[in-house]
Amino acid sequence: MKVKTSIYVDKELWSKFKMYARRRGVDLSSLLEDMIADELVEEIIDKALGAWLEKAEDFEIAFQPVEPISGTVSDLVREERRDRIARLSGQ
Repeated sequence: MKVKTSIYVDKELWSKFKMYARRRGVDLSSLLEDMIADELVEEIIDKALGAWLEKAEDFEIAFQPVEPISGTVSDLVREERRDRIARLSGQ
């Protein structure tokens, strides 16, 4: 169901918006609906995810922490960065 509404928009901004819609080959109402939906997408996803979680059973993801063979994680990250720089620079 569609609803007719009135809004107040800066005249220059509205003119640019109409030209933008024309260039894209879409009518203003469809473009506005798409933009409103884009703005609300996070809320829509949150609601959908919430509904899914209500139906889902409790679950856990089991994993074992990974420990480096030697040194610290920081050492491992530094080594990986050095290797990557060497590969990218052709050394």
